[in-house]
Amino acid sequence: MNSNKKAAKMVGILFLLAAFTAVIGLNLYNPILKDPDYLLKGAEHANQVILGAVMELILVVSVVGTATTMFPILRKYNETIALWHVCFRFLEGVIITVGVISVLSLLTLSREFVAAGTYDTSAFQASGTVLKAVHEWTFMLGPLFMLGINTLMYSYIFYKSKLVPRFISILGITGAILVFICALLVMFGVFPQISFWGAIFAIPVAANEMILAVWLLIKGFNESAISSLSAKSK
Repeated sequence: MNSNKKAAKMVGILFLLAAFTAVIGLNLYNPILKDPDYLLKGAEHANQVILGAVMELILVVSVVGTATTMFPILRKYNETIALWHVCFRFLEGVIITVGVISVLSLLTLSREFVAAGTYDTSAFQASGTVLKAVHEWTFMLGPLFMLGINTLMYSYIFYKSKLVPRFISILGITGAILVFICALLVMFGVFPQISFWGAIFAIPVAANEMILAVWLLIKGFNESAISSLSAKSK
């Protein structure tokens, strides 16, 4: 019982840490991703950009940590889906890491541009456009596409097992479907990821993660559901 409570608290902390670092990291990237004069501003705010990369690397650790911490519990109810969840979480972490590498490469490009002191920006702009595009695609595939798949898998197991209240599981399933649809719409250019509709589609999954995190920190997993499964397996 104590190990289950510790696992629940760890998952709750990791979900909150993931949300915090994701938001902070993205905002710290503004000088190099959002500023029209990013080739100059990136180098000027190098430490800020690097700190943003550190935040996203902590996000990667949090993402993988939630999956590996939940796996011993989820596998008792559906080992196949639990294993898929771990694999796709790892893949989500890899995609986010590629995005971090693209931003750090863009920072190197900015520093080279400043050091060169050239007025011919065409070559630098072309390279910068490619690196920014890599980040945009990873930002869509990781926090949207893969997030939808991962949330659907663990929410389904939660729903079937009653490890957490059904309203949290239903919110998770709903949010997962909406964020997955959002990823497809963004991919086909219906609307940008950072937009009004992007935010609307993302609200349920964000609410699910926060509510789930707080619930696990305060209440933990449903011990009666765990005990019931243990009794059946004997």
